[in-house]
Amino acid sequence: MEPLKTLVEFALHLDRHLLEFCTAHGTWVYLLLFVVVFCETGLVVTPFLPGDSLLFAVGSLAAINALHAEIAAPLLVAAALSGDNVNYWIGRAVGPRVFSSAESRLFNRAYLDRTQRFYEKHGRKTVVIARFLPIIRTFAPFVAGIGRMAYLRFLLFSILGAILWVTLFVGTGFYFGNIPLVKNNFSLVIIVLVLIPGLPALIEFVKHQLHHRSARRS
Repeated sequence: MEPLKTLVEFALHLDRHLLEFCTAHGTWVYLLLFVVVFCETGLVVTPFLPGDSLLFAVGSLAAINALHAEIAAPLLVAAALSGDNVNYWIGRAVGPRVFSSAESRLFNRAYLDRTQRFYEKHGRKTVVIARFLPIIRTFAPFVAGIGRMAYLRFLLFSILGAILWVTLFVGTGFYFGNIPLVKNNFSLVIIVLVLIPGLPALIEFVKHQLHHRSARRS
């Protein structure tokens, strides 16, 4: 439980921890940001890492010149794109075999199934939409690879999604993150950023579970 408590505490106080890291390690913070966003996007085993909230915190720190937005923003886009591509090619290499196993130690099967249903509903534009949905954004490139989406089409949607995602959240943090009301309630803002984008996916998952239980009883 201790590692989980540490992760939650880190996520809720991203602004403070990032500022402390900047002060202690200087430009190494950019490497940290790249690694976190790359892993959150590119590895199906790390969907729990901060994404939206991290970008918001980056923007708020850039507004007080603790970070350089002109360096951080392109770097974060590159991290998101790199993660997408690694995830896509892993999915493409693994192929449909991944669906033949009900359980796996490498990924959460429920997340995979949820993303697959999201693809069936929204089609190729899922690659862009999913960028704004925690959990699903981690699995969307993986499922695109499994489904063998044409790579150039995937890359186009991936570039568009990454640019929109980084611009929106870093920009929002830059312009609103240091407003006293927001700054004094940063933890609440982070919770909202984590929960609200994922609500549609959560609702869809709950509906699926209820339908599944109902089918088993009948």
